[in-house]
Amino acid sequence: MTTLTLTISGMTCGHCVTGVTHALKALEGVTVDEVTIGSARVHFDEQLTTPAQLTQAIEEDGYGVVSAA
Repeated sequence: MTTLTLTISGMTCGHCVTGVTHALKALEGVTVDEVTIGSARVHFDEQLTTPAQLTQAIEEDGYGVVSAA
């Protein structure tokens, strides 16, 4: 499992946190550690999900990914 912290733009409230959490949990092989306004920390199986797919899920939910480390 790989750990990744994403910096996310456009999040302003608890509804945003819930949306990003659900978007990430919907991906196969992803465990969401923590989502707060402006960031998310996840563990993921690189054989099932890529960082690009994590970014895409967040962007499809209406937010931007500023960085991933």
